[in-house]
Amino acid sequence: MKTAFITHAECDGHVTPSGHPEQVARLEIIRDVLAGYDLHAEDAPLGRMEDILRCHPQHYIDRIERAVPESGWNTLDGDTHMAPGSHQAALRGVGGVTRAVDMVLNGEAGNAFVASRPPGHHAETETAMGFCLFGNAAIAAKYALDHHGLNKVAVLDFDVHHGNGTQDLLWNEPRAIFVSSHQMPLYPGSGGRNERGAHGQMLNIPLESGTGSVEMRAAWAHRVMPMLEREAPELIIISAGFDAHERDPLAGLNWQTEDFAWITREICQVAQKVCAGRVVSTLEGGYDLKALGEACAAHVQELMEHAT
Repeated sequence: MKTAFITHAECDGHVTPSGHPEQVARLEIIRDVLAGYDLHAEDAPLGRMEDILRCHPQHYIDRIERAVPESGWNTLDGDTHMAPGSHQAALRGVGGVTRAVDMVLNGEAGNAFVASRPPGHHAETETAMGFCLFGNAAIAAKYALDHHGLNKVAVLDFDVHHGNGTQDLLWNEPRAIFVSSHQMPLYPGSGGRNERGAHGQMLNIPLESGTGSVEMRAAWAHRVMPMLEREAPELIIISAGFDAHERDPLAGLNWQTEDFAWITREICQVAQKVCAGRVVSTLEGGYDLKALGEACAAHVQELMEHAT
């Protein structure tokens, strides 16, 4: 089977102010670098209200919809803006991850990569922040648990920023493991080792600025992978942020392009052991366009290599 590649042109409608790092060009570079790959390409459907409600309350969803401007931008916080097309783009992100879960669990694809924007892992239960509106990875996890009847899923986040939103949305969910490695101190300021989830099901791995491959690989190889083998989730969801790259302007970890291939390969190999290789990856950060393209290509190549 092939790796599914799910995206949608409406994600380009999330237009941010000039100079904003989370820009339309991010998806353009990803589409360019993946253009010649042998992928199962699909358009992301619109996300369903019942799936968003698995993580966000109705009054929050209504508030996001009301915030759509007729023109220009509506600023939700210092980092997070909405353009006229932002709500539709966010719905495509939700629809993309739920479609990816369906495809992987139903045997339509070996694994999947969802390229959508805005990203999702900073969106808390009732708070849009850090460029994010809806918690795509957490919604995918809850959808897999509730709709498909899985007993346990894992969400693995290697974005350079802590996935505070995913943590908040899954804090009380005993069926969902959440792992985040991230630079600390750095925005959003959360992600300490003591943050373990209501059921001890979360693992946060803070990494100091200036560290690189050795520290990251040791943490994932010796802490994360053994835990996954022990817990044996039935699906692994990746929050794939590429902003730990040494060239990224928003942080100070020194990962190389090969590190993104390595971490993807390690995840896929443990997935083959515990859940028949079932992996769904969704785009988070990555703000140096050249580095984003290279790292994303390395990530998808490993997914393709391990699609079963």
